Amino acid sequence: MNLDKASDFMATHARTLDRRRFEVLTGEGDRDALRAALNAYRNPDGGYGHGLEPDLRSRTSQPGPALHAFEVFAELAPATVPEAAALCDWLESVTLPDGGLPFALPIPDAAGCAPFWSGADPEVSSLQITAVVAANAQRAAVHDKAVAGHPWLGRATRYCLDTVRTKDELGAMELAFTVGLADAVRDTEVIELLRNRIPEDGLVRVEGGLEDETMRPLDFAPHPGGPARALFAPEVIAAELQRLDDQQQDDGGWRVDFASYSPAAELEWRGYATVAAVSLLTAAGG
Repeated sequence: MNLDKASDFMATHARTLDRRRFEVLTGEGDRDALRAALNAYRNPDGGYGHGLEPDLRSRTSQPGPALHAFEVFAELAPATVPEAAALCDWLESVTLPDGGLPFALPIPDAAGCAPFWSGADPEVSSLQITAVVAANAQRAAVHDKAVAGHPWLGRATRYCLDTVRTKDELGAMELAFTVGLADAVRDTEVIELLRNRIPEDGLVRVEGGLEDETMRPLDFAPHPGGPARALFAPEVIAAELQRLDDQQQDDGGWRVDFASYSPAAELEWRGYATVAAVSLLTAAGG
């Protein structure tokens, strides 16, 4: 990858939050500035909204944006902030009786929101959203004792790992996010349980997505030291990293392979994807 071109792309295309994330990632950032950028999306109830999840433009606090907030809390390490535990408090307040989170809460301001967000049933637990929120929270919990010991996180993690043991069919994102959670808590039993649901090439088609929308090996196992990497042969991971490297665009950024639901989201996803690509390639020694 060309890191200078990626930096220029972030300066000219990305939202402030992802610019601050990129700066911290590349060693030139200010964690207080990153915290401030995240807090622009925070609501008084401790949850997050306002387009933190690009395809969910609603001002309301929602489970979806929480996954992105926990990403940032993990990136703030070794610093901890009280907003992380407060987010756990908010998530506990909207958790359903079985321990799962609804895919989304009611959305009164649906402009720019993807239909799968605005049309979600708030009374039904979603393995997909609970797993990805809990996985990112577990990453933040590595350095934040208040998150690690919060009852919401233990409850949500148990819900996901218990549910996946008994669920006959898993969608591509349910599968990837549950593997990600098992990887974060190093639950090798669940990872092995799910092994036979993932082909050797790691390509799992996303039903209802774009024609070529696929969960790939680096979606299942992005972290080099995690147990989920054992799901794939080293040459498969190497090929995926090379593919990711080759996908850097002439303008220095990366693109996503899924649909966006507003002009703002389309651009914001590119900044988000560029941070993710640089993070993966840097971790791999690229």
